[in-house]
Amino acid sequence: MFFPRVFLISSLLTAPVASAACDLALVLAVDISGSVDTNEYRIQMDGLAEGLRDGVVAEALVRGQAKVLLLQWSGTTRQEVSIPWVEIRDFAALEALVTRIEQVERPWRNYSTAIGEALHLAMSQFDAVSDCARRVIDLSGDGTSNEGRHPADLRPKLIEANIMVNALAIEQSDADLTSYYYENVIQGDGAFVATATTFADYPSRIRMKLLREVARQTADLGDLP
Repeated sequence: MFFPRVFLISSLLTAPVASAACDLALVLAVDISGSVDTNEYRIQMDGLAEGLRDGVVAEALVRGQAKVLLLQWSGTTRQEVSIPWVEIRDFAALEALVTRIEQVERPWRNYSTAIGEALHLAMSQFDAVSDCARRVIDLSGDGTSNEGRHPADLRPKLIEANIMVNALAIEQSDADLTSYYYENVIQGDGAFVATATTFADYPSRIRMKLLREVARQTADLGDLP
């Protein structure tokens, strides 16, 4: 009886470990329209990097073998995938992604706000990560859509594709932006809007948002904000 058990334990220890399935495909869609100045752009990118480095967020992304993409958006013809899908296999992969986010260049500065176009481009990216169980667009912005297709018009297609949209409303110039995002942008069961009163609040609010949409899915986080 002893030797079979030893053989079984040895076999388990030396057997190849199957790679975990992707739990989450996450598009980070950042507003770089004309209302966002150079300092505010930097706040967004550094705040996003800081939020992704949060210990609980990082662990959840690695545990869920998440795939993350960065999209910068502005007017109708000013939408860009700045960092294509990155698979978060381990903490080194996450740190490499974060470093790229900190260093990514801003492609445009003085254009309109086309939220619907940003959602449309984000939605089209999920075909490349069909193996992921959940699809989430994390959109942040500081104004209402004023160009291109209306964001609410995308809801039927987002529902059909099983894509959730959460939003971060930066209300520095528009005190009613949270309500607008609730009515026109977010989509999905449990979708939500986080609010930053000013750009200075962005780092803490994006961290909270990532904790809520990423980490709660894979850990018991108790008293998260």
